[in-house]
Amino acid sequence: MAGLIVETTAGKLQGEAELNGIQVFRGIPYGAPTGGARRFLPPQPAVPWAGVRDATLFGPICPQAGAVADQALSDQRTIGALPALPQEEDCLVLNVWTPGTDGSARRPVMVWLHGRGYAAGAGSEGWYNGAALARRGDVVVVTINHRLNVFGYLHLAEIGGTKFAGSGIAGLLDAVLALEWVRDNIAAFGGDPGNVTIFGESGGGSKVSTLLAMPSAEGLFHRAVVQSGPGLRGVEAANGTAMAKALLDHLGIPVTDLRRLQELPHAELTKAIATMPVPEDGSANMAGLPRGAVMRFAPVVDGNYLPAHPFDPVAAPSAANVPLMIGTNKDEAALFLAGDPRRRRLQESELIERLRPMLGRRMDDILGVYRRTRPNDTPWELLIGISSERTRLGSVQLAERKAAGGSAPVYMYLFTWESDYLGGLFKSAHALEIPFVFNHPDVAPITGAKPDRAALAGVMADTWATFARTGNPNHDGIPTWPVYDTDTRTTMIFDTPCSVENDPRREERLAWEGMAIRR
Repeated sequence: MAGLIVETTAGKLQGEAELNGIQVFRGIPYGAPTGGARRFLPPQPAVPWAGVRDATLFGPICPQAGAVADQALSDQRTIGALPALPQEEDCLVLNVWTPGTDGSARRPVMVWLHGRGYAAGAGSEGWYNGAALARRGDVVVVTINHRLNVFGYLHLAEIGGTKFAGSGIAGLLDAVLALEWVRDNIAAFGGDPGNVTIFGESGGGSKVSTLLAMPSAEGLFHRAVVQSGPGLRGVEAANGTAMAKALLDHLGIPVTDLRRLQELPHAELTKAIATMPVPEDGSANMAGLPRGAVMRFAPVVDGNYLPAHPFDPVAAPSAANVPLMIGTNKDEAALFLAGDPRRRRLQESELIERLRPMLGRRMDDILGVYRRTRPNDTPWELLIGISSERTRLGSVQLAERKAAGGSAPVYMYLFTWESDYLGGLFKSAHALEIPFVFNHPDVAPITGAKPDRAALAGVMADTWATFARTGNPNHDGIPTWPVYDTDTRTTMIFDTPCSVENDPRREERLAWEGMAIRR
């Protein structure tokens, strides 16, 4: 066990060995507690400790509602076991999986930003276990917890002054601090601080997008992967202020007494954002998300920590030299529609009713294209296909602007492999690629039981690890994958077998021209 003791800048850690030689260190503090007088403020480094700290258990998660907090049975039936962990504001912790702690190994480092929007989730969720990816790719995998929802994105700068500068993006300032921890400590875990990749899915992809636009993050990572979560825009400062005032009104706290907001028990704040009215400003920060308050807390374009929208109208200058891999899943919306009482029984009239608010006056034109390109689709399948497109088209826009705004390469993918789980209900759904990237497709029931799962997982894990190692995802297990540009729009299709296509589903993409695609 002596080999599992690692010394960091804050003190010594005792990890443990997993199967097949991977070593894991859980619940490592990278930041100090963020409650009380430190609530809503920029994070501070972890307080050093004496002796050897146990790092065999996951740490607390940010206060939140939803599946992770509630141990939702529906999520366990699809993505697998959810760890029962305390909710605390002392939640700035991270986890490391490594093939070995030899400081001379200099392995690529892959830092995962978890999903569930900016509202919920944790780096300790079971399908983010980094052991299989670390072993296959010979990489060091890091997952982090950071502040979420009101704790991470309540914009108080216009209300409370300079003391609260950064409150509207505090959760990603936490991520920057975690990346600084990686820079200063990861060599002791066998990683190379000069070769760090950030990657994330859904809300995690949006976090990656935003970190690409934050000057304080520049140089702390060297490659980026955005999976089904293009973050083109942040929240306008005025809209962030309106949300903060709405919360204060809901709680009966005057704008002159923000100290009371810092003193509230975190459970009361979590309850308040679930019940507060949402300002009618029409500023939903990500298309397709519910308009409830909790999903409206997201990084604010404050002109300082986040100088401008990450990729709208152009890519942030800080993204110019970072190689990017970006893509989506063919049937993103199948995950969100799986619980719909009309699933698989939707009638034509119901399809029209569902699509009209989304497509408006363009409905007949766009629906007509999909009927022509997908002549055998049922109304239910057409609903899934059309509802999935905002994520894909947002990713295309981000890729275009990234390619135009710098010299670093961009690689585009489309995940089309379909699961047979529950009779194929989830098709190629949102988040389905995660167990494949982490090389453990059997961890999540949603992947089903098709015998080709393991082979595709190996290919995808190799692709992500190769990209992390070199900035180029090409390896012997896939067809040659050219760089993305607006002339060819070359895209890797992850399926069995994998293939490369130029501008896949072109007619459908063009059908949306002129429509506002805001993510």
